[in-house]
Amino acid sequence: MEYLEFELPIKELEEQLDKCEIIGKESDVDVTETCKQIEKKLEATKKDIYKNLSAWQRVQMSRHPNRPYTLDHITALCGDSFLELHGDRNVKDDKAMIGGLGKIGDQTYMFIGQQKGFNTKTRQYRNFGMSNPEGYRKALRLMKSAEKFGIPVVTLIDTPGAYPGLEAEERGQGEAIARNILEMARLKVPIITIIIGEGASGGALGIGVGDRVMMLENTWYSVISPESCSSILWRSWEYKEQAAEALKLTAKDMKRMKLVDQIIKEPLGGAHRDRAKTFKSVSEAIVKSYEELKNLSPKDLVNQRMEKYDAMGVYKD
Repeated sequence: MEYLEFELPIKELEEQLDKCEIIGKESDVDVTETCKQIEKKLEATKKDIYKNLSAWQRVQMSRHPNRPYTLDHITALCGDSFLELHGDRNVKDDKAMIGGLGKIGDQTYMFIGQQKGFNTKTRQYRNFGMSNPEGYRKALRLMKSAEKFGIPVVTLIDTPGAYPGLEAEERGQGEAIARNILEMARLKVPIITIIIGEGASGGALGIGVGDRVMMLENTWYSVISPESCSSILWRSWEYKEQAAEALKLTAKDMKRMKLVDQIIKEPLGGAHRDRAKTFKSVSEAIVKSYEELKNLSPKDLVNQRMEKYDAMGVYKD
């Protein structure tokens, strides 16, 4: 298990607990009471740290190397029923954007999401979760297929942003994202969107228009990352913590501003601490959302989605 800087007190107590248990097993010394005291202190320390996380610490949690990624969620939700589909039928198959058909219970869904890598080789293979235009066009192709067959769409967002390379711009990165936003707004099947990690800029919004938009507790959603914001405003990354607070990017901020519909609670310590519990919460949220949407006619579904996004923001005539 890897620990973030603010989690070091937890690491020290867990190491003490491990040593205490080893001593108890390898000797005749009764360490039961000592272990109980350490466990009690460990639980109190965890609660104290995780209930007071700053915006920047939640950003760090969303990037935790042990955090489950899109394929982890899909595999846990669908098991062997997931069938991955490839290619945009125009340029190539973008490995940073994955999608395919899978079942939760007896209901089939079209799953689409950004996939990051877990080591150097897979991070390069997945382009660090940053999609090219063909990734967004693949996502749109799958959404239109789902619409054709009346299959609900589930999008899982986890990206530091769309790929900003010259070749991506040459192939129409902005147009691909804008097209997805337009088409998702009028798609005639339910769209359920969950931010499972990072939700940065147009890279997230390109698959982020939904009837129900939810965020896991330790995720963020913003037009720009704290580091980039700090770099623009202060010409330095040193103010990233201040930028994170100012951007109001946490799940609580998004819910308060009515930009997302629900916060999915994570296990104490983050999604990576208890993956099974996290997957169960995500599955329940998807099923519940679909139950609320499945009986709406296509016309009502689109109208409600349009009204939802029309009501966002503050403006004056």
